[in-house]
Amino acid sequence: MKKLLVKVVTLLLLLNMLPGLVSANDNTLEQSISQSEVAFENEFRRLWIDHVLWTSNYITSATTAGAEDQEQVLARLLKNQEDIGHAVKPVYGEDAGNKLTDLLKEHITIAGNIVDAAKNDNEDMVNQLNNEWYRNADDIAAFLSEANPNLKNEDLKKLLYKHLEMVSDDLTASLEKDWEARIIAIDEGVTHIIVMADALSEGIVKQFPEKFEQ
Repeated sequence: MKKLLVKVVTLLLLLNMLPGLVSANDNTLEQSISQSEVAFENEFRRLWIDHVLWTSNYITSATTAGAEDQEQVLARLLKNQEDIGHAVKPVYGEDAGNKLTDLLKEHITIAGNIVDAAKNDNEDMVNQLNNEWYRNADDIAAFLSEANPNLKNEDLKKLLYKHLEMVSDDLTASLEKDWEARIIAIDEGVTHIIVMADALSEGIVKQFPEKFEQ
């Protein structure tokens, strides 16, 4: 009798839990990610990872005596900025995509000038260019936050400033030939850029859910 009573109580408990389990399952289905969202977020990650890796490749070319591929690596790096701009055109339009590309190309141009100034031990020029670099980061943050209410200006500036710090760490380690530190800088740079890419893509998907339904 006691065993039967336990089974009955257990069955009643399960029946009481069933609506909640069904509801939770329904919520899971409602919160599922569409294929288009996954594809967009993965592609955005890849583009920003390329941004870090090709920037690092450029630092290698620019700081290595006798390197012959600096021009080609820079061209590939600049193309990456175009690719990132193209990636947002389906949601923000041609003009906005081109504007983002221009801002990112300025980011790269200033970075290249910083590399040259640092190689020549021109500390005053490095400091001046750093100010321009951070001003450009502010411009990028302002542009993205104005385009998307889900992307807060201060949050974007923190993400972009961290990216600049990590590129600087990569450059410093390269100039000092501290290869272990450089590996750490690159690894951390990739990890951080994934966080930044995800923050941007999630904000875009949230702003334009209708474009990511399928």
